Amino acid sequence: MAKKADLLAEAKKLKLEVTEKNTIADIEAAIAGVAKVQEKAEEPAKEDKTVAKAGKRSAKAIAEAEEKAEKEERKANKSEEEAKPVKPAYVQNTRSKLERSGKKYREAAKLVEKDTEYSIKDAVDLAVKTSSTKFDSTVELHIRLNVDPKQADQNIRENIVLPAGTGKSVKVAVFGEADDVAAAKKAGADIAGADEFLQQLDKGVIDFDVLVATPAVMAKLGKYARVLGPKGLMPNPKSGTVTKDVAKAVEQAKAGKVEYRVDETGIIHLGVGKVSFGADKLFENVQAVFASVKGAKPSSLKGNYVNTIYVTTTMGPSIKVIASEL
Repeated sequence: MAKKADLLAEAKKLKLEVTEKNTIADIEAAIAGVAKVQEKAEEPAKEDKTVAKAGKRSAKAIAEAEEKAEKEERKANKSEEEAKPVKPAYVQNTRSKLERSGKKYREAAKLVEKDTEYSIKDAVDLAVKTSSTKFDSTVELHIRLNVDPKQADQNIRENIVLPAGTGKSVKVAVFGEADDVAAAKKAGADIAGADEFLQQLDKGVIDFDVLVATPAVMAKLGKYARVLGPKGLMPNPKSGTVTKDVAKAVEQAKAGKVEYRVDETGIIHLGVGKVSFGADKLFENVQAVFASVKGAKPSSLKGNYVNTIYVTTTMGPSIKVIASEL
């Protein structure tokens, strides 16, 4: 009876006209019939898949319609994506170089007054004081000139022998004839030879910092230009490394001869000695560089010749120099 009572309660919820006089089987059949009707109602209407030979219901027309619908859907999706807010671009770290630098650099930078232009003497003194490296740092000079390197007469390139030297040990090689080789060795050349020198180049042995050659043998070095040129070792008359007086060239290279030239932006970058030289010797070297740069001023140049001058050391802060000092 309990089962019949439950079935009657369920039938009542479904609003079926059943009573206690109906049997359990009748009640179950009535409930099952309602369930079937509901299930059928929930099934999606089956599409008419009848394909005609021609017209809108043809296979070709149906395929075109489906393709068109897909295109419209893609366009709608694309429009939605474009309407989405654009993510903000990556924000670059706004901390200054000083804030991103190490503790030693920050301490050294405190000695340099910002936006202050120093005399070259004071700048050199300050450069020595702000050097904080454990090794013997190089003192660098950076001069921005108001020149156009693309103009032949404004492409500044000069040689100079620094009075106090460079502080670097330079290995000099000389390629010449027998007499020149003897003179070079007497002057202190580390390597000197004739054809035997070329044999070393053929083997790829390049263990020198400066190469000096005489005009008579330059033709023999032509085949090695692709090897020596990129390393900055190819002898050149403008740099004084192609000369008949090889002894003098060797002495100058050993004494601290350097070559400088403006880069594509019109700036001269040159090391003028080591911190261990002391301020006085460094000042002598800088004065010699200034005199050389001043003497190289193009006659066709109008307006200011020097824009800015900075002195710094390896891994040290930059110190601005009064431009009129040059």
